[in-house]
Parts: sequence; C-alpha cells; structure tokens
Amino acid sequence: MTAESAKAFEALEGQARDLVALFGEAGYEFVAPAIIQPAGVFLDQIGEQVRARSYVFTDLAGEELCLRPDLTVPVSRLYLERHPKAETEARYCYNGPAFRFQPLGPSVMHPREFRQAGVECFGAPDKAAADVEVLLLAVQAVRSAGLSDFRISFGDIALFYALIDALDLPERWRLKLRHYFWRPPSFHALVDQLAKGTRIEPDRILMALGEKIAGKSQEEAEDIVSGYLEAEGIPLAGNRTLREIATRLLDQAADLYADTLPREVATVIEYYLGVSAPPREAVDKVAMIAHGAGLDIDAALTRVAARFDLLEQQGVDLTGATFATEFGRKLEYYSGLVFQIGAPGMDETEPVAGGAATTIC
Repeated sequence: MTAESAKAFEALEGQARDLVALFGEAGYEFVAPAIIQPAGVFLDQIGEQVRARSYVFTDLAGEELCLRPDLTVPVSRLYLERHPKAETEARYCYNGPAFRFQPLGPSVMHPREFRQAGVECFGAPDKAAADVEVLLLAVQAVRSAGLSDFRISFGDIALFYALIDALDLPERWRLKLRHYFWRPPSFHALVDQLAKGTRIEPDRILMALGEKIAGKSQEEAEDIVSGYLEAEGIPLAGNRTLREIATRLLDQAADLYADTLPREVATVIEYYLGVSAPPREAVDKVAMIAHGAGLDIDAALTRVAARFDLLEQQGVDLTGATFATEFGRKLEYYSGLVFQIGAPGMDETEPVAGGAATTIC
C-alpha cells in the first residue's frame, strides 16, 4: 500500500469510527454481517439494476453465493434470524465493504469495492417517526463528516402504489407498472405502448415458444423452455435461472393478448410522474392531479405531508429540498419514503447518503 493510499485508508477508518460512534449514541447496536451472502435473497430482492452488477459465484459444494452488493439485506437477514416474526423493535448500525461491478470500469466515484456505513430501524410502531429519525441521523452524520452545504431529494414509493391502486386498470398492468417503476425510460415506454395498444415485437425465442407456452403452468413452461434451450444448444448465462426465464417468457406471451391501457389512465400516470418541486408544493400538485382524475389517495398524501411536518418540527429546512414523484432510487425492496443527500457539483448518481422505508416480511 502506498503512503497516499494508506493515509486515505486511515482517514476512512477514522471517519467510519466516528460515524459508528454517532449511531451508537443514538441507540443503534453495531452489527457486522458476513461479506459472502446467499445469492438467492439478493437476486430476488434488490432489483434488475443492482442484480446485474452483483458478483455471483458457486462454491465447491454447489451453493450459489455473492459478495454483498449492499448491507441492508444482510442486516435484515440478521434481524429476521433474531426475530423471525419481525414483531420486535430493533435498531442496528454497520460499517463495512460492499461490492458492485462497474460497467464503465472502476473509478474514484464508482469503485468496485466501496465502504457503506448506515443504520436500519426495524419494528418501530410509528413508521413516520422512524423515517424521520433515520433521516435526521443521516443529516447529522453528513454534518459530522464536515459537509454543511447539501441538498435533500425525496420520493415516496407508497404514494405511487396508492395512485396505481386507485386507477381503474387490470391487475396485470398494475403489477407490471409497479415492476417497471424502477427503470424510468422503460416505464414511460411501457405506458406509451399500453396506451397506444402497440404490441412488442417478439424476439426469436418468444416467437419460437410463445404459442407453446401461452396459457401453460409454470412447470409446463419450464419444461418447454428447457427442451428448447437444450435443442438449440443455448446455455443458461448470467444470473437468471430457468424458472426466471420461463416466467419472463410467459409474461411476454401474455402481453401479446392483453387489453390496452385507457389513454386517460396513461395521461394521469404521466402527469403524476412529472411532479418535481419543493415538498409542500409537490404534495399540493399531486393532490390536484388526483382530485382532478377523481382518485382518492388522500390517506397516502396525508402520510407524506406528516413526515414533512415532523422534519420541520425537528429543525430541517425544506425550502431547498425537492420532492420528485419519479424518484425511487435503485433497490426494488423499497416500499415507502425514499431520500437522498447530495453535495454541490455531484449528480444524483453520486449521493453522499440515502435511505428508504422498506417492508420486511
């Protein structure tokens, strides 16, 4: 290790100790989950964007494992090991390395191995208060690290789900819109496609298998897909299992015969996702869109506004903050409030800190 890198390492270690001490003073127990984790839980929960960047391997016993791409899932696993019914209130903090493949190559801002320090709050009876508690702790941590000029961005996954649930649309499209929310370009393309009644041109495999698997059970579809791949000499590659491939093909085949999305529904969704403003103004805009469309999402809006009330009562200045309805960060296990703290000169892909509410089950 060179002198310069040694100094940087020591500085990071010192900062990490300070952060863990800060979290400990706030009542969070320090935990250190294993770096090597079962791959299945990550591949099922973290979503496409991070999943494609996870380091996955099989050990000599045939078990599929991964280097943890983040620490929230390992800490959640630890909580569920201690409290299987997820009914006990607990607060944990952590600091340690995480690993993600960088498609454009590793860099100072996007390394393959990076340090993640944070907190997780489980089982709190007052979810809004818990959200605020974590965000305030994140702000305190950022300030303790020497950053005084920063901006906070908010989003709320539960508000989007409330909108989708209030709209009159088939359950198939409701589930699909939830799934695609995490990939904005694909989401907007899907909404436009559904509204226009445009059918996706099947790829080569779907063209060959579509008629055979349409309407089949999961097990029958897997047998058909397995036989096709074997006959064509196509190996399984990447992080997808045979079951996942069959499920995706069944989904695409069903798309070919599904009803279109009413244009007015697509318009409401696009209006909603166009909201980006200071928090209070954003809540008012969403309320206006919902009421104009005859949708009742008042309960979800009240919860969003209540969090902002609590933050302001705790002295957080929201005048420079932004609430964007399309903002959801990249991990698909988020289910409620999301936030991100950024610094001047850094774009949203380079946050200083961030977090979200997640349903643990």
